[in-house]
Order: sequence, then C-alpha cells, then structure tokens
Amino acid sequence: MMKCFIPLIVFVGFSVTSAIAQVQPSVITPNEVVAEKKMRGPVATFESTKIDYGTVAQGSEEARFFKFKNTGTEPLVIKNAQTTCGCTMAIWSKDPIFPDKTGIIEVKYDTHRMGPFSKSVLVETNEAQPQHTLIIRGTVADKSAAGASSNAGSKR
Repeated sequence: MMKCFIPLIVFVGFSVTSAIAQVQPSVITPNEVVAEKKMRGPVATFESTKIDYGTVAQGSEEARFFKFKNTGTEPLVIKNAQTTCGCTMAIWSKDPIFPDKTGIIEVKYDTHRMGPFSKSVLVETNEAQPQHTLIIRGTVADKSAAGASSNAGSKR
C-alpha cells in the first residue's frame, strides 16, 4: 500500500505545481516596459548605420541615403554630419524632424579615387546620446570592371 501511495503523492504534487505555474501571471521586465513606451526627447532610429556600395564605376555619381525616424517625443535636429575625409560629403536637412517623421542623410563618395574605401560620417544631434557613426564602404573600379554590380547599397 505504501509503495502505491508514494507515486500518487509525487504525481499529485507535480500536477499541483504545474497548475500553479500555469496560473502565475507573466512577469514584465523593466526593459520590456521601456520598449512599450516612447523614449522621451528626440531619438534618431536609423534603418541601418552601414551601407556597402559594392563595386562602382570610376567617376560615377554614387549617392547613398541613410534613412532614420524620430521615435522620440520631441523634435530631432541634426546639428552636423562630419565626414572623416574630404572625399566624402554628407547632406542633411536643417529642419527639425518631428516625432514619428522620417529623414535622410545623403552621403556621396568621390568615385574618381580607385580601389576599396571605408569612410565614416559622424552625426551630431540634439539627443541625450547625441552622436551616431554611419559607415560607407565599397570599391571603385574602372567602368568595365564595375559593370552590373554597381547597384549595391541603399539608393533612394
């Protein structure tokens, strides 16, 4: 009788524990609460901070666009977009980007320079964490070598 009773106690104990676990409410972590709320102040959320040009033809007009959205609660202002080299140019709107609106930073690389490249654009904003680093990379080849692979990256 005792041998049958012990497995019954184990089974009942397991069943009660399982039932309690199913009734327990899910616990929300602080990170999940923050994710549900909008961040206060301006917040630039970039679709991507890196663009690979791939292989482009020497002398081609190759602009790429970093798209972002203001996911914060106040207007976002791009104060500056400083390139790390004179061979790269950044163009952006000086107008504020309001919450839930999008903006772009256009980046152009001087494709008269042959060979591989990797350049940075340092973006300064009015956010609490005011700096973002955007990166472009690729290879400039003569026109015959660039061919059909010149369409890589984020074009408008």
